[in-house]
Amino acid sequence: MTTPAETAATVDPSYLASGPCVDSDHPAVIAFARQHAGEGDDLTRAVRLYYVVRDEFRYDPYGVELTTEGMKASAVLARGDGFCVTKAALLAAACRAIGIPARLGFADVRNHLATERMRREMGTDLFVYHGFTEILLNGKWVKATPAFNLSLCEKFDVLPLEFDGVHDSVFHPFDASGQQHMEYVRERGSYADIPLDDIVQSFAEVYPRMFGPDRTGPLDGDMEREAAAESARRG
Repeated sequence: MTTPAETAATVDPSYLASGPCVDSDHPAVIAFARQHAGEGDDLTRAVRLYYVVRDEFRYDPYGVELTTEGMKASAVLARGDGFCVTKAALLAAACRAIGIPARLGFADVRNHLATERMRREMGTDLFVYHGFTEILLNGKWVKATPAFNLSLCEKFDVLPLEFDGVHDSVFHPFDASGQQHMEYVRERGSYADIPLDDIVQSFAEVYPRMFGPDRTGPLDGDMEREAAAESARRG
């Protein structure tokens, strides 16, 4: 149970350590964190890192590679894109690299605004193991969701998620026009690193077309282009 008095000195040491996917000791992650966090207190630096991870790394749900190498924070840096889980891992790793405790949170969410192709490939609007980052700031864990980059939000007509380091940054239940957007249906807890085995099993069960045994590799796709095309058709 998190208490208001929790500090970096009392927190679980795994939330400050490098891990298999949250590889905060990778030279590229360390350089990235130092470059973009800048000077200031932990809150100020974490907020800066959030916006860089949110907007400088394109959201890509098609190129998911469910391996330790493919899910590393350093792999997101190398590719320049990621999906909710790997972008959350990058933010957590960057925070840890500059001494800010961070962990990963997971939940199942019902996404009412996926593109037509994404819904067809998934076979459902339920996103299992949606990932976000939890950062220890001023004695409390604050949720940060850097998944959707700003340009994608604009094409979806979705309000971008802001983060101030004080309030939880989680998906809005409605989009900018008042249509239903996201619904959190199940909490899956907090982890020091990506629970890869559980995610692999769940993805194969829930999304057999995308992650079943017949899948031979990542799908080709561009969520942002699809969103723009659907928006244009709607006028």
